[in-house]
Amino acid sequence: MSENEVAKAVKTLVSALNDDKAYRYSWQSNIAMAFSDACVQAGVMFPQLHDVSNKAADSFLRILCRDIENE
Repeated sequence: MSENEVAKAVKTLVSALNDDKAYRYSWQSNIAMAFSDACVQAGVMFPQLHDVSNKAADSFLRILCRDIENE
């Protein structure tokens, strides 16, 4: 896959994440669960794990979806 094809694929994904709130939420939920599961497997458990996992996933998606062309 060429660099141009990857860039186009990421742009398409970001567009879908920005346009469809339910689709974005499904991504956020899956990322949060992966983070949470990794913490639990490592023996890192704390009362705010669910909230921190969701914030981390949201942060990842905000960084992924930011408009770098206009910065």
